[in-house]
Amino acid sequence: MTIEEFLELLKKFNVESLEGVKIEGDLEIEIDTSTSHGILSALGQELGMATLHLARASQLLGYPVQLPTQAEAFVTPEIPVKKELKLIETKFKAAKVEYPGEIQEVILGAKKGDGGTRKSVVKLGGERGSPFYLFDTPQKNLPAVSIDVFDMSIPLPKAVKEHYEDVMESPAEWAKKAVKEFGADAITIHLVSTDPLIEDTPAGEAVKVIEDVLQAVDVPLVVGGSGNREKDPVVLEKAAEVAEGERMLLASATLDMDWERIAEAAKKYGHVVLSWTQMDINNQKTLNRYLLKRAKLPPESIIMDPTTAALGYGLDYAFTNMERIRLSGLKGDADLAFPISSGTTNAWGAREAWMKDSPIEEDSPWGARELRGPLWELVTGLTLSLAGVDFFMMMHPGAVAALKEFMGTLGGMVKEAVKDVDEWITMEGIK
Repeated sequence: MTIEEFLELLKKFNVESLEGVKIEGDLEIEIDTSTSHGILSALGQELGMATLHLARASQLLGYPVQLPTQAEAFVTPEIPVKKELKLIETKFKAAKVEYPGEIQEVILGAKKGDGGTRKSVVKLGGERGSPFYLFDTPQKNLPAVSIDVFDMSIPLPKAVKEHYEDVMESPAEWAKKAVKEFGADAITIHLVSTDPLIEDTPAGEAVKVIEDVLQAVDVPLVVGGSGNREKDPVVLEKAAEVAEGERMLLASATLDMDWERIAEAAKKYGHVVLSWTQMDINNQKTLNRYLLKRAKLPPESIIMDPTTAALGYGLDYAFTNMERIRLSGLKGDADLAFPISSGTTNAWGAREAWMKDSPIEEDSPWGARELRGPLWELVTGLTLSLAGVDFFMMMHPGAVAALKEFMGTLGGMVKEAVKDVDEWITMEGIK
């Protein structure tokens, strides 16, 4: 029943007043929004009409109420006009952090004037701020990339092997291809044949490969053993001797091997030592301190390798450890103020990088491993570059090219986008 119908009912029965009567009900207002007044105007009109009806009902029921005029009842509410908003103009001001420490600059390779035969050298470290954060301080030296070469043919993921299968029987040709075709800044030679469980090649025979590679390329070299803690010091000592003055990186000295013997060989023949620990900042400090204090190795002859765990296999932990090490060095910890190296090749140990399909039946498709593998290596390297890594040891030429492009862009060295970027997506034109 509407208010109008209620009033008409009272009139019909000549009701002049009501006493002791309680009227309850819900007030419903219908708004016609199709009019040009808009919703606020329509609401105002309906409320005005309801006011008139209620006042008349109140008078009829014995309550004196002064009726508003129709003009007063139908006053259209004033709709506020929105003012035009304007953003506050301001200029971007980058946050700057000044660190008291500085990362030691280390040079790999030596030219003729410095006792070697290299035509190019690699400078690592020298940072005074966060990686690629050019607002703090310019990046003194961009990270460099070394491509892995082995002294014997070994099983490799198909996505990698297809780029090197024509040179895998010759480490010298392998190194030459890595430099001339794939842009390696340095070459890492792994003397895996020296492993007693593989071929147990004598150190004196194994290091002949180093001589061949020195003749084939003119970039700095990194020399690694087989990982055997008893034999590696012997192999690296002999390698240091045959490459005297070339300022190679001897990989690696660890706490559980004769690190002092490796350090002495580096001092005697003019090389650099890779201080390798397994994702433990305290062990890294300890080994670095031993090399500095006990072996008396010069600070410019030490590079750290805190161990790289690939994407999905502890990359977050590797990142955190490396970032802590870099920040500690920048804050003044002299035991950690050295360039960082990453064995980014470890990414190929992840099954997602090389397996054709997932071994789990209900798993979703993994996609083509020809793309998945290099992306696995690339993302691992790119992530760790943001943690402060200065030197990357890698394998896939596509991953190498993309990482160098990214780092050049972040470091302000690349001003324009590279053409034909779809080559990375399709993997065409890599060979």
